[in-house]
Amino acid sequence: MLKLSSIFEMRVAVSDTRIETQLDALKEAVAMALEYANQLGCQAAEVAISKQQGLSVSTRLQEVETVEFNKDGALGISLYRDGCKGSSSTSDLSADAIREAVKAADNIAKFTSADPFAGLAQANLMASEFPDLDLYHPHDVSPEVLAEMACAAEEAALNIDSRIKNSDGASANAHTGIKVYGNSHGFLHGYASSRYSLSCVVIGEDAQGDMQRDYDYTVSRRYDQLLDPASIGVQAANKTLGRLGARKIATGQLPVLLAPEIATGLMGHLVGAISGGSLYRKSSFLLDALDSQIFPEWFSIQEQPHLLAGLSSAPYDSEGVATQDRAIIQDGVLATYLLTSYSARKLAMKNTGHAGGIYNWTLADTGQTFDELIARMGTGLIVTEVMGQGVNMVNGDYSRGAAGFYVENGVIQYPVEEITIAGNLKDMFKNIQAVSCDRDLRSSIRTGGILLGNMKIAGN
Repeated sequence: MLKLSSIFEMRVAVSDTRIETQLDALKEAVAMALEYANQLGCQAAEVAISKQQGLSVSTRLQEVETVEFNKDGALGISLYRDGCKGSSSTSDLSADAIREAVKAADNIAKFTSADPFAGLAQANLMASEFPDLDLYHPHDVSPEVLAEMACAAEEAALNIDSRIKNSDGASANAHTGIKVYGNSHGFLHGYASSRYSLSCVVIGEDAQGDMQRDYDYTVSRRYDQLLDPASIGVQAANKTLGRLGARKIATGQLPVLLAPEIATGLMGHLVGAISGGSLYRKSSFLLDALDSQIFPEWFSIQEQPHLLAGLSSAPYDSEGVATQDRAIIQDGVLATYLLTSYSARKLAMKNTGHAGGIYNWTLADTGQTFDELIARMGTGLIVTEVMGQGVNMVNGDYSRGAAGFYVENGVIQYPVEEITIAGNLKDMFKNIQAVSCDRDLRSSIRTGGILLGNMKIAGN
């Protein structure tokens, strides 16, 4: 077992007041790389640096198992010559190492095939305003503190009920990072961010020997906004206890209520289907669906990149393109694709500033809580876990192993497992009946539970 006293010096200096100095140094490195690329006669160049540091402590049965300290980062550069692209990277930020990395990228560009769609994003799309999005909240964190948090979560879980027999571990994490991006349009900017999290997984066993596991977690930009460790442990234990005695149900068709953490996954398939890479490769079930009705008329998704302290907030994407509030789904209609500079050129469309991902999607709700949706469903299936990779993004066919709870007359009857839910994503999207108002805010997709119409259930 690791002894924390021997690694006290691994304390994370996330409270470092020299953040501006660090940012300035990284900007100088990016500017140096861009200047040297210009000296070599490259037509365009872009450079990005990301540096992270953090601590992760994992425990099991209230004993420390691992303590990991990471401090890493790298400079990546892409150069363009006559439509040919060369890329290289270096973790050494000395002047000589940066020059060598630029030379390497330039040499690679001389031997690659020309691609008429390659290049920087348009200059007029570059961000020019940089609001403070409240992303950086340094907090002095030590391995001891993180270990205490993880142990407290486990202790609360293990003490709640004698059927909680074991722990699969808890983990507490504290990370900070700096991102700097620049290109030959004259764009050069960077910002810092922080992220803290705590999770706990426990195992339960009933008198008949049925064993189940479940988990809970909390994540925030601010250390002081993490949920109490004991509450995480209690919730993990209660979720595990609720799954004991799970059984199969008969094959048939039932409405399905996706728990919020599973609903985010359903919307994740939408992200993949409307992303430029899938579209120009013609590997999406939503080809040519722009401006089409793909959800019910009441259904909407808004993207809000500038939410203060949002887990997916950013002033610009990884190409420097300004992010902006936009409707993804408006009155059930697909209002936009998610395009980078490359995919936009391939599709002869406009760049939407989605290089690097999405930014705080918020689903409109229908005003009911999750419990109220259970009552509304009447008889059906609550899905709290899905397994397997049974999603065909080309035609939308969906088939996943699942576990959850059988509901009758609006009341949960018993837990279920070893079943399969199946349908087609196009039909599932159109058959969304409601979205609960108690959203899960722990990911880039902020949604409550999603109630679907009948799906095929394969059980006994």
